[in-house]
Amino acid sequence: MFAQKPQPQDIDESALEVHPPKRSAAGVKAVTVALERGLTQSGLARTARSMLRVNQHNGFDCPGCAWPESITGRRKPAEFCENGAKAIAEESTLRTVTPKFWAENPVSELEGKSEFWLGSRGRISEPVVLHPGDTHYSPISWPDAFALISEHINTTTPDRCVFYTSGRTANETAFMYQLFARSLGTNNLPDCSNMCHESSGFALNPTIGVGKGTVSLEDLHHAQLILVIGQNPGTNHPRMLSALVECKKNGGKVVAVNPLPEAGLINFKDPHTVEGVLGNGVSIADEFLQIKVGGDLALLQALGHLLLEAEKLEPGSVADHAFVDSQTEGFDAYRQARGAIDWPATIEATGLSRSEIETVAELLVASKATIVCWALGLTQQPHSVNTLKEIINLLLLQGNFGKPGAGACPVRGHSNVQGDRTMGIWEKPTEKFIAALEEEFGFPMPREHGFESVETQHALEAGDVDVFVSMGGNFLSAASDTAATEAGLKRTGLTVHISTKPNRSHVAHGHTSLILPTLGRTDVDDKHPGGRQFVSIEDSMSVVHSSQGRLRPVSEHLLAEPVIVARMAQAVFGDSHPVDWKAMANDYDVIRDHISRVIPGFDDFNLRVRKKNGFVLPIPPRDTRTFATEIGKARFTVSPFEYLKAPVGHLILQTLRSHDQYNTTIYGLDDRYRGISNARRVVLVNPEDLEALGFSDRELVDVVSTFDGSERRAEGFRVVAYPTAKGCAAAYYPEANVLVHKDLVARESNTPGYKAVTIRLEKS
Repeated sequence: MFAQKPQPQDIDESALEVHPPKRSAAGVKAVTVALERGLTQSGLARTARSMLRVNQHNGFDCPGCAWPESITGRRKPAEFCENGAKAIAEESTLRTVTPKFWAENPVSELEGKSEFWLGSRGRISEPVVLHPGDTHYSPISWPDAFALISEHINTTTPDRCVFYTSGRTANETAFMYQLFARSLGTNNLPDCSNMCHESSGFALNPTIGVGKGTVSLEDLHHAQLILVIGQNPGTNHPRMLSALVECKKNGGKVVAVNPLPEAGLINFKDPHTVEGVLGNGVSIADEFLQIKVGGDLALLQALGHLLLEAEKLEPGSVADHAFVDSQTEGFDAYRQARGAIDWPATIEATGLSRSEIETVAELLVASKATIVCWALGLTQQPHSVNTLKEIINLLLLQGNFGKPGAGACPVRGHSNVQGDRTMGIWEKPTEKFIAALEEEFGFPMPREHGFESVETQHALEAGDVDVFVSMGGNFLSAASDTAATEAGLKRTGLTVHISTKPNRSHVAHGHTSLILPTLGRTDVDDKHPGGRQFVSIEDSMSVVHSSQGRLRPVSEHLLAEPVIVARMAQAVFGDSHPVDWKAMANDYDVIRDHISRVIPGFDDFNLRVRKKNGFVLPIPPRDTRTFATEIGKARFTVSPFEYLKAPVGHLILQTLRSHDQYNTTIYGLDDRYRGISNARRVVLVNPEDLEALGFSDRELVDVVSTFDGSERRAEGFRVVAYPTAKGCAAAYYPEANVLVHKDLVARESNTPGYKAVTIRLEKS
């Protein structure tokens, strides 16, 4: 089978098909879909060569999620999931976007195309530019592109330049990119972390002294209890299901907490096993709490209350007093705050019964090793940071840090999104990090905090950005308040997109716009004096390992990301700059040597990253049961009772992915597990809510959001009766992002409130 050309037509929303949701994930179907996508996109030879090397020793890291591989056990021959295979197929595709494509498609027509249509065109083959007044992108040479960037940067001030980063960016590129921005004189370094797990960092750093998870993959295998809250691993991190199966084989239990029943947390048919292929699979969740969107804080406070009540009945049976007394602060205030509970309010906030909550509390009491996993279902609400602090309270109460099978597990999304932050991609750098950079490179770095993602949106809207550079990613489709963000990007003097494939950010262009095609994870990177290079990745559990592409790039005009950063810097700074950018671009070992002297935990980086499994970064709560807060102890915290309450006639909407997408990349139109296909402009509503609101299944509606006296409208959505929690609704992003006001954010972290949108439905 050979790679096929993309279909010319775009999405026909009227072709919507709805089937009953699935009750299991993966199985033979996942294998056949994965193979079909690979063969269709890149043909037999490239598919085989890539799939045999993904997530393997001396191979490349999957460009999809950040789930780790085992560093103690043997890896499977097929160490990837269905959606990882889709990500690889999209990147290794033989479809190319050539100058002919840009000549045949004016930007005015591309603006009307969907994200799915744009992405399915293929890999961008050479640099293109859009000058003021142009109707089409046209080819530009690499030297001219870098000269144009230099011209725009050098005619403005650093504070009016913004450097956005996607989570796919490798460690070496991220380090160079932040160094370039700070050498210029700005900390305007927004990234996709601002939109996803920023709330996790704001909760974890002040309470346990580190903004990362405190467990290993092996800990999940040996946990007695795992709570999976606000997360859909069957679609977003499918390989996590194997870890949950291992936990259950070892006698552990799993509790799922989510507004929607998700197939992967009901049953998993592992295609690597006979049971997964021929049998009934493995049941995952022992308990499923179908919570209302935004009710998690109330649930966690109720669980804390019940654990303390159990401790009163039998002192020492629940709380780890030796740990609490020696390693924590604030327990008395927490115990007093959780001493009483308003059960009617808790039931209203959560949509759960008291008995459901008490059942989970009993599981927590019985468990001597508990892990709590969470993802964006918890991080994208106004009270997200307080919700996550309540998770830490529960874990601290039972001493679930620094022992096997226990800890906090924020499940990161994009591969290396955690590594980017480690490398310094952050608008709020610490003094310690800036001082280390200055010592290494010998010149002063900026200390004033820069823009994160939402602040960037405000700056764009105000006309305060002259240059916007995007290292991968798709800022327009990832951000909230789509219409306002698009208008802001179009006010910018220069937009630069370092990309592999077309996306909607390319058509929301500045007065001048550049699209610079780069190598992907799967591509061989060998155009260097020292020969073939590799990069490194940090996974969701702080393991750093190498990644080296194996496929011949589809165009000779592609440049590696470190090379692009180096040549931008050389064009802007000239040859007299203290940083030897060329040396780093020629040999990535030079970058890693710099990193080893700047960032703690990376000593002997070049030696350790070449080891079979890489190396694990230090995480004090996990490794030594210590907490690097300013008081040297972990903190219990007290948060007020709070939940999302919709006015009469309204619902609380969460945005989510379909099974056929990863972040803003739409692979196809089959949300197989939820039974929805061929369309994306749908809104999922509980049948009882539909009846109460006076709408019928499949009716065409406009979705109107309300926030702080203003409204946002998304037209032409089809209502689908679906078993979501009552009072709640769900819709796919990026289509629903237009409904999220940019000021609807999580307090402290400023993460957009994608899981907290108050909506009403109007007949279309």
